[in-house]
Amino acid sequence: MTGTIRRAAEALLFCVALIILWEGGVRLFEVKPYLLPSLSAIAEETWRARAQLWQHSLVTLGEVALGFAFATVLGVALAALIFFVPLAKRTLYPFVVALQSIPKIGLAPIIVVWCGYGLASKVTMAFLFAFFPIVITTLGGLASTPAHLEEHFRALGAKPWASFWRLRVPSALPSFVDGAKVAMPLAVIGAIVGEFVGSNDGLGNLILIATGSSQTALSFSALLVVTGLSLALFYLIEALGRLVWWRQG
Repeated sequence: MTGTIRRAAEALLFCVALIILWEGGVRLFEVKPYLLPSLSAIAEETWRARAQLWQHSLVTLGEVALGFAFATVLGVALAALIFFVPLAKRTLYPFVVALQSIPKIGLAPIIVVWCGYGLASKVTMAFLFAFFPIVITTLGGLASTPAHLEEHFRALGAKPWASFWRLRVPSALPSFVDGAKVAMPLAVIGAIVGEFVGSNDGLGNLILIATGSSQTALSFSALLVVTGLSLALFYLIEALGRLVWWRQG
């Protein structure tokens, strides 16, 4: 408990020091607001544009949720297929690794050409960013099932399907949750990249427009919202994972 309090105090002191340095430095050196606004100016702009930020946040959140959902469903299904079907492991697994090696930002303009400026291109980008961690961690989780438990299930005459649901899936859940915690912030990044390249709304589009019109404080406000959204979704996944483990226990 003492260690936790100490770490929290250290983090708080670091944040306070950063705030003082930022605010004091901007005022002391009279940095122009379009280059680097003060934290107080960013806070004022965040409050002033709260309705606008909320509206764009809902758009981005919807894109992230859909992209992450598709990545989860297809990623888990593909991981199971690769794990249980040797031919799939020989053919599909190298393809998944090759897909991951392609710079996603470079794919964004092509995705916009294929899917247009609507919702589909942003969901696709969020999906592409989140897909690989889900596949890899789920695959690792399925392979981490203790051998003695497999032998125990076989000795009891359990069918392969029953062994999968009652043994392998619970064993893979911790790895899946770890992968989901990595994939969720990546899905946010994917949606933002998609909005940068081709969109009429969303936080990425707002950052682009605000920066282009020298509204740097608004750009920072949108970045803060993106950061908060990523953190909130990350800790939501973590909380759901703990709930699942608690129910299993």
